[in-house]
Amino acid sequence: MEFSPNIVGFACQWCTYAGADLAGNLRCKYPSTVKLIKVPCSGRVEPEYVMQALARGADGVFVGGCHFGDCHYKTGNYKTSRRMMLLTKLLSDMGIAKDRFRLEWISGAEGKKFAETITEYTEQVKKIGPNLFKGGK
Repeated sequence: MEFSPNIVGFACQWCTYAGADLAGNLRCKYPSTVKLIKVPCSGRVEPEYVMQALARGADGVFVGGCHFGDCHYKTGNYKTSRRMMLLTKLLSDMGIAKDRFRLEWISGAEGKKFAETITEYTEQVKKIGPNLFKGGK
């Protein structure tokens, strides 16, 4: 049986979540591996949420936000960019494959890009294999 990764996704309600909705409306095909959590802004995603998802057994974590200059909250995506850069260093220092985490900027008009990104990320996580660290709740 082929491994199907469990991916937790945090998506900005204004852009990436809207892009996911558009992908569905356009009938773009992409794997159902990602479970999206709608957040007001990518800037509200704390690095500890990513760490907690991985600790609870997610095979990958995806964070999607608005393009720079398009954030509805002015600088939320800049904050996300800085935080997640530090997070990737922390994951690496902890011995967690950096490819278990992905940050993307996808607008509400980029449904096709959302579908392509999720498809590509699912394949990336499949190559890594299952997350063997399941630290509990």
